[in-house]
Amino acid sequence: MKNDQSQHTPSNTNPRSITRRDILKGLAAVPVLGAFSYAWFRKNNLDEAFRKQMREVVNLTAQPVELAPSIQDGKPIRVGIIGFGIRGKQLLRAAGFPEPSWIDDQIKAHAENRQNTNYQSYMEQEQLNIEITGVCDVFSVYSEQAALTASNINREGSKGKMGKAPRQYKTYLELLDAPDIDAVIIASPDHWHAPMAIEAAKRGKHVYCEKPVSWTVPETYELVKVVKEKGIVFQLGHQGRQTESYTKAKEAIEKNVLGKVNLIEVCTNRNDPNGAWVYDIHPEANPSTIDWKQFIGQAPWHDFSLERFFRWRCWWDYSTGLNGDLLTHEYDALNQIMGLGIPESVASSGGIYFFKDGRTVPDVLHVVMEFPKRDLSFLYSATLASDRSRGKVIMGHDANMEISDRLVIKADPQSTQYKQKIESGLIDPNTPIYSFTPGKKGADGFATATEQYFASRGLLYTYRNGKRVDTTHLHIKEWLNCIRAGVQPSCNIDQAFDEGISAHMSTKALLENRKVFWDADKQLIV
Repeated sequence: MKNDQSQHTPSNTNPRSITRRDILKGLAAVPVLGAFSYAWFRKNNLDEAFRKQMREVVNLTAQPVELAPSIQDGKPIRVGIIGFGIRGKQLLRAAGFPEPSWIDDQIKAHAENRQNTNYQSYMEQEQLNIEITGVCDVFSVYSEQAALTASNINREGSKGKMGKAPRQYKTYLELLDAPDIDAVIIASPDHWHAPMAIEAAKRGKHVYCEKPVSWTVPETYELVKVVKEKGIVFQLGHQGRQTESYTKAKEAIEKNVLGKVNLIEVCTNRNDPNGAWVYDIHPEANPSTIDWKQFIGQAPWHDFSLERFFRWRCWWDYSTGLNGDLLTHEYDALNQIMGLGIPESVASSGGIYFFKDGRTVPDVLHVVMEFPKRDLSFLYSATLASDRSRGKVIMGHDANMEISDRLVIKADPQSTQYKQKIESGLIDPNTPIYSFTPGKKGADGFATATEQYFASRGLLYTYRNGKRVDTTHLHIKEWLNCIRAGVQPSCNIDQAFDEGISAHMSTKALLENRKVFWDADKQLIV
């Protein structure tokens, strides 16, 4: 037994000669009582050799790129925000202005569980040198809350000292006309995204707009035209652009680690009412506190409805459904990683199979985007009534890559590129040839299944220099830095156009029950 162990000890052998086959042979000769000795040997000698071998197979070193320098001195950028619902609160918080009640909750959560570092992480978030000078929401209660939140310049709780409150505007046009607003954050329902962004751009205001970029196809073209004519800095709210694991994934594709990619599978799996857009109805909401006519805007008229106001994502009248809400996150991630562009064709199917609550958008959806010039298909599958995790997978001839807030690459058993290493036992297709998990300290406190869903996709937090950072904060920071530097951000109007057209193609295919095509020469969906 002694001779057998020394035969395989890395110090006596070239590490390349150590294979899993060798280890299995050695293990077969180990008596049962010697299993613990073998485990110690493997951990302290063999693992380091394998790690060295794997580094020789895959070596990814890319780091997130700053598109513009961070400038914290000088005159603050004056920002207005339109919409203070769920996402509006999150965006203002990411910009450095938390609701005082939210701070109270974080302090309480930390007191109850010292491992919960959410409060500490937030208080360490970088100051962005901005002022919130205007807020607007058609629900007067939200407008008041937005003004209070924007005055929380010191990030204090409900008993803290607030700063000067911004002006509350009755309409978004009044806000956009204000001379003391340089840039605007748009967090309205989907059917208002493009109209508000267009009017902001016409007035020379820089725009951070929540996804999706548009509700209809014609307004998508108009928005692109105005943004480019006016030269404003436009950022679409796909905060996944800041996710560290996506940077590594992009490098792996560029280095041909996966070989020829032919299939991408992404999904949405959520299983709670909140994840299916059945949001709470505010007790103070009524026709006197909600400007219903302004909410409807260009959408088809419908009599006042609290369900439609708070759960607008459930109706095509105001929403883009799963296509615009969640498919776009997955598409944009892959567009970032692989530069997919607009698909040549899209087919879609689905239905309302679980939430029989009067909604018109599906709660189960399947979309297939074809990219024949890239020799690959993009498959999206979603259900809002099952939490089974399916992940995000890029499949290549030589390896597959699973992407979330971490990254795992495994060789394909039939790989050409890794054939010799697999046959020699250097690579085991069941074991990752590369994995990347940004360092985590402390415990994450996610309150809902929906938050856990977004966290698993790197859409809540990422890491910079080992520290946990809110991806939305980084995305807003990038937008502001680009405004100061006069350059365009990562999810600029061109990326937004790709996202918008791709999402509209999937919606059109679903509603018309046919495959639709993109005429690249005429820039039209046919």
